[in-house]
Amino acid sequence: MERKYAEFAATKACELLAIDSPSGYTQKAAMWVKEAFEALGFAAKITTKGGVLADLGGADKDDALFLQAHTDTLGAMVAEIKANGRLKLTPLGGLRAENAETENVRVHTRTGKIIEGTVQLCNASVHVNGEYGEAKRTFDTVEAVLDEDVKTAEETRALGTEVGDIVCLEPRTRITSSGYIKSRFLDDKLSVGVLLGLAKYLHDTGKTPARRVYAHVTVYEEVGHGGSGSVPSGVTESISVDMGCVGDGLTCTEKQVSICVKDSGGPYSYEVVGKLIDAAKKEGADYTLDVYPHYGSDVEATLRAGFDIRHGLIGPGVYASHGYERGHLDGVEHTLRVLKGYLGV
Repeated sequence: MERKYAEFAATKACELLAIDSPSGYTQKAAMWVKEAFEALGFAAKITTKGGVLADLGGADKDDALFLQAHTDTLGAMVAEIKANGRLKLTPLGGLRAENAETENVRVHTRTGKIIEGTVQLCNASVHVNGEYGEAKRTFDTVEAVLDEDVKTAEETRALGTEVGDIVCLEPRTRITSSGYIKSRFLDDKLSVGVLLGLAKYLHDTGKTPARRVYAHVTVYEEVGHGGSGSVPSGVTESISVDMGCVGDGLTCTEKQVSICVKDSGGPYSYEVVGKLIDAAKKEGADYTLDVYPHYGSDVEATLRAGFDIRHGLIGPGVYASHGYERGHLDGVEHTLRVLKGYLGV
């Protein structure tokens, strides 16, 4: 597969990363994904749950493949408007308070107004707070400071802010000249880009998979139930295309594709993992096999929902997961190669 499809995938991922979409606030991102698949000539629809289901074609509907990625991200919600006008937050997904500290945020109100601010440690001035370094970072000790002249809860509410408003972190997306992709939320918008890269390849080459292939872009993965529905009849296998873990004890780097053999939910299908390995070898993909110690995927939600399928998990290597993440164009390319080999196109 030509490098241009990895570059296309990264470009589309960057466009998607510019759209705020923490779990529960994904309508604009989902519509963007739907239109991106349609622009490549594939039928797509918004599911009742709010995700996107695209039909990538293929003859055999009785042995269909279900590829899943997710466009929901970590974020926060306003839990309380404090007496001083600042906001107490509650996380959406696995956002860590210490990782959100000093990040610029956008508060989306139900009136449609967007208010900027920053997540800070309470009493954040080092020259004032003598216990700054010792303070434990939790969502009880950090707060969102709005970039508005507000000093009371009443003044903050007058802006239109209320409990339940969505708080989105600035992704700070960039691609370096050396091919590294840096941003918050590469988990999993980079792999949504991968699925669009695969769709672009099918569109350009006119190739049709032997088996039916569906792409499902979910919107509740970060809270555990993204892949629990919208499975078309005839699906026998599902593969989550999510981030590959990079860290101590694992072999994957950002320049590779990781094939997960087991995570916190248990082992993946031995048969599917074997076929993924065969596909990687066939296409010359640089792959690794790893066990992820603290991880769950969309496809495990599909299984827990009662669907009788085989399952797998692959993804481009991503470092510093759930923080300021880093991947590489090489990892994107090798992930696409595995998918190409698995589809036999």
